[in-house]
Amino acid sequence: MTPGNNGASTPEDDDPFGYLYADGQANGAQPPSSSGYGYPNAVGRVRTVGERQYGQQQAQPYGQQSYGQQGAPQQQAPYGTPNAHYAAPETLPGGASTTRQQAASGGGGRGRGPNTKGLLIGAVAVVAAVVIGIAVAMANGNTDDDKGGGDQAASSPTASASASPSESSTSEASETELPTIEAKALRLDGGATTSSDVEGAQAGGGVYVGNLNNVGASVTWTVNGIPEDGAYTLFAHYSTPGEDQSMTLTINGKVFGTKMPLKNYAKAAQGDFAKGWTTTYAYPALTKGTNTISLSCQDGDKCNVLLDQLWLKKGQVTD
Repeated sequence: MTPGNNGASTPEDDDPFGYLYADGQANGAQPPSSSGYGYPNAVGRVRTVGERQYGQQQAQPYGQQSYGQQGAPQQQAPYGTPNAHYAAPETLPGGASTTRQQAASGGGGRGRGPNTKGLLIGAVAVVAAVVIGIAVAMANGNTDDDKGGGDQAASSPTASASASPSESSTSEASETELPTIEAKALRLDGGATTSSDVEGAQAGGGVYVGNLNNVGASVTWTVNGIPEDGAYTLFAHYSTPGEDQSMTLTINGKVFGTKMPLKNYAKAAQGDFAKGWTTTYAYPALTKGTNTISLSCQDGDKCNVLLDQLWLKKGQVTD
């Protein structure tokens, strides 16, 4: 072959469809045959499937078994046994190395799993950020409430509740407050008289009732506005020095069960009325509305006292 002459045909000229074109027919292209492409002297590439062999044993048709020299079927090698008809690339000269590359994560052992420690740290950081955000929001909310809470606190239920008992207590006290009577307003009988010579009386002007140490002498109080039936406490402010005294108590015309005690609680000496002022009480039962209360000197009583005030309280109390 001379320079510039590449032969009758080159591989790129082997157009299998050259016979379909005018220039191909002019060059002698013919429909393909079993021996090659359409051009004359073309390189034959058509080959029956399975015809070409590369030193291996020709494969048997599917479903057939090969037999040895004595006609017995050859035994199939057990699973995992190297096939005589197949050689792995690494067994051939220049084949790949059989040594496996060690894992980058470490030598000789299993590869490490996912980095769970890093994931856990990330999750903790997210939770901490959320908690801090909630705390900041709550702190801001409390600050706003504190700034605007002045007027609200002034009208809060606690403030109104604290004021309500005072109002109700005042109202209740005004409803249950009972009258007080002084010496000059009492009705005097049996020779009892008023005077103001002895100091220490609490009644207006220092006026008190004296001359009660006579049988038949008495003071009477007609009291109105008793709110309901029940027990009440009758207080008397008086003075008695020396011996203890006692007088008859009459409620609505009936003698009370015991004498009105008029003891020398002040421990005043005999005849020293100025230092003998003190208070006593009894527990009479009164009816709703108007009641009559009387202290009198009866037979067997000791009536050497000065009397300046009487008053009532609801229930049985001591002061």
